[in-house]
Amino acid sequence: MSLFHRLFGSGKQGGAPQGPRDLAGLLHELEQKAKGAFPAVRASLMNRAGDLCVKEGKLHEALRYFGEAIDAYLEDQQPEPARGVARKILRIHPGAVRTLCTLTWLDLAAGHHRAAVGHLRDYVRAAEAAGRQELAKKAVLEMAGLAVDREFLEEAAQALDTLGARKDAERVRGWLQEGGGALTEEEALELSLRCLHGAIGSHRAGRLGPGREW
Repeated sequence: MSLFHRLFGSGKQGGAPQGPRDLAGLLHELEQKAKGAFPAVRASLMNRAGDLCVKEGKLHEALRYFGEAIDAYLEDQQPEPARGVARKILRIHPGAVRTLCTLTWLDLAAGHHRAAVGHLRDYVRAAEAAGRQELAKKAVLEMAGLAVDREFLEEAAQALDTLGARKDAERVRGWLQEGGGALTEEEALELSLRCLHGAIGSHRAGRLGPGREW
């Protein structure tokens, strides 16, 4: 029997459709297996739990499980699977402030500059709508301090203007004028790791109580 089937089972119970009680049992089983498991295994289990909740229309519960999956993937330093789960959250909740911030950091860590620009724009919009401008000001400036892509820096400066952080916006424009040469392989790796730590920090710091804005 494969590891997948040992962890998740076949998903079939005599051909009968899953109901709420079946879902509760499956979620409890996944949560029990996740306790004390290695981060990669815990991430897969929580991701699976989120998928089950989406299938049954339990979207609030799905967000919680997907958030835990991202935490575990980041703990295991697996940014790409974390990005994939973050995109699932945004399909359910496009204005998820915490997730958009984390996803922008992960884009920067992976060198996906164009995606980072788009997610930064969405993050600032969502932060404004949720009244979290002060948090966004700090995050955008931190991102700009590590970014090397000119388009991202230009977007960051504009974002800071939008958020009312004029002095910080001018600071970022100063970095644009300074320019910079190509990064060495070692510098690029260090930059990627620092952006990954930024993602971890943003996801942890963004946790809010039940029922509040992501």
